[in-house]
Amino acid sequence: MPSLEHESLAMLFQNRPSLAAEILHNALKVDVPDYKRARVETGDLTEWNPAEFRADAVVVFEAVAPVLAVVVEIQLRRDKGKRWRWPVYLAGLRARTRCPAILLVICTDAGIADWCAEPIDLGHPDWTLTPLVLKPEAVPVVTDAAEAVRDPELAVLSTVTHGAAYDRARMFHALLSAVAALEDVDRAELYIDIVLRALPGTPATELEAMMKSDASPYKSDLARRNYARGAAEAKVEAILTVLEVRGVPVPSEARERITACTDVAQIEAWLKRAAITRTVNALFD
Repeated sequence: MPSLEHESLAMLFQNRPSLAAEILHNALKVDVPDYKRARVETGDLTEWNPAEFRADAVVVFEAVAPVLAVVVEIQLRRDKGKRWRWPVYLAGLRARTRCPAILLVICTDAGIADWCAEPIDLGHPDWTLTPLVLKPEAVPVVTDAAEAVRDPELAVLSTVTHGAAYDRARMFHALLSAVAALEDVDRAELYIDIVLRALPGTPATELEAMMKSDASPYKSDLARRNYARGAAEAKVEAILTVLEVRGVPVPSEARERITACTDVAQIEAWLKRAAITRTVNALFD
């Protein structure tokens, strides 16, 4: 069963597929073809039964057609089985996408990284797979707030890897600036949780203290958005309550439309109409 840290790191690539290209090009100096978009592909690389092959994340870069496919594996411990499965991942993905395929392994431990980087002899003459491994020392140290805002997933990976370093105060400030800028509050909280779980005791305590500081961009911005979100949710509940008390039927489709709305101005308009409307359709007019 994959650990929470394992799943959390894989999620960074699922949330930001282009992170794979940034690491390949900037950290590992691998040429990445020009592409127009990056998309997450299913991690299921099974081609026959009963064996099942599932990668942690698969990213496909496309121009007009796929130009590069990347298998991203989060490796936090030695697993001899991976040395048999990784070649299958690449072969299956290459056959499915009809483009070159690369294996990118992410490690937070230097010893595990060295083990993952060992060449895999596939038996056929001159056929050897050498995994591309992002070792801890190759992970960029993100201490610039503007850079972190542009690439919050890289800021999370940087803090998880280097968060116990001596210059962590600047790194933490950059991370908090990045998560504060995210519009998705749940995503921001998830990224903070990932980092706090990964950091050892003292750095984690320092980050928590920084988060509670009135000067923290995370505290001020996230508190404001949490308040706005809570106020909007309360008004949505008020709309449904008013309609129920007045005996106005609310079909499931209408209820879903009301509860899914995040436009505060629209919610307020519906709340005013709920007091006088006779049908839910009139609420939306």
